[in-house]
Amino acid sequence: MAKIASALVLGITLSSSALTALADLYGYVDESGRTHISDQKLNERYQLFQRAATAPATPAAPVASAQATATLDQPLPKINSAVRKKYAPLVNRVAQRYKVEAALIHAVISAESAYDPRAVSPRGASGLMQLMPDTAGQYGVANIYDPRENVIAGTKHLRYLMKVFDNDIELALAAYNAGHNTVLKYGAIPPFPETRNYVPRVLGYYRKYRAEI
Repeated sequence: MAKIASALVLGITLSSSALTALADLYGYVDESGRTHISDQKLNERYQLFQRAATAPATPAAPVASAQATATLDQPLPKINSAVRKKYAPLVNRVAQRYKVEAALIHAVISAESAYDPRAVSPRGASGLMQLMPDTAGQYGVANIYDPRENVIAGTKHLRYLMKVFDNDIELALAAYNAGHNTVLKYGAIPPFPETRNYVPRVLGYYRKYRAEI
């Protein structure tokens, strides 16, 4: 529940003291991305995301300590190491600039496109990090198939999701796959087979690449 609270609080820039208020908090994010919060359930859209605080919040766990709650049904698809190496300089530069682990960026690319910059999903996600058109537009991407633009935008979006979900890597990855608002709705990895398989697949690559560094 604290992770949902963080996402909603981020949207309206509440102070941290609001998270320990002695009242239940309800809220939702509307279609335009605007956050609504109340201490009452004003209508069916308002969902309980934080109960009255009874103890200090527990500090967020670091990314490296996160463990997948979903299990991978199949072995990790093999990635051409030569192709991954080709994009390593770009990923390293972007990782350093935006303070996101290079291993995590590589993991997302591996799961999303297997390093095919022209990849397009049935839903219309495109490029190395499989950006949806709306997400690409949000980050000012002019050419979604340009590796540099795509990786920068995908990394910025990943960094945003990590902040929204208190550095919970599972929820951030679930949101990358299923959408920000969907994860807020469930307060956990959504019960979709695609997402339930996607999260541990990315984490599998992530642990593999971290071990190689």
